[in-house]
Amino acid sequence: MMAKATGIGGVFFRCADPAATSAWYAEHLGLPIDDYGCTFAPDSDPKAQTIWSPFKADTDYFGPGAQEFMVNFRVDDLDALLAGLAEKGVRCVGEPLDESYGKFGWIIDCDGRQIELWEPKTPV
Repeated sequence: MMAKATGIGGVFFRCADPAATSAWYAEHLGLPIDDYGCTFAPDSDPKAQTIWSPFKADTDYFGPGAQEFMVNFRVDDLDALLAGLAEKGVRCVGEPLDESYGKFGWIIDCDGRQIELWEPKTPV
């Protein structure tokens, strides 16, 4: 079976004041904000969480250029997906990163946007 995206892992966007933006969303929409933004995690599948997170306007995390937002897709097999995408000529960016909460990789889509791919780690 081919490796694939399994859902949206996060929506990240630039803003002038991430703390003020987070506070506004907490006050007006009731988002429980932490250091990473807000995590939506259904009880039925702890690996199916989605992150909402404002970033500083001058972040370089979204790649080069003035990209205003970055979508993070949850994937089922990061290494296999990156290898398959590279074989198809999709530009992979940087080296995959292994964190305590999952593995990350980045690609450039057909319109030049950097996209983040995330394989969550199985909860212990």
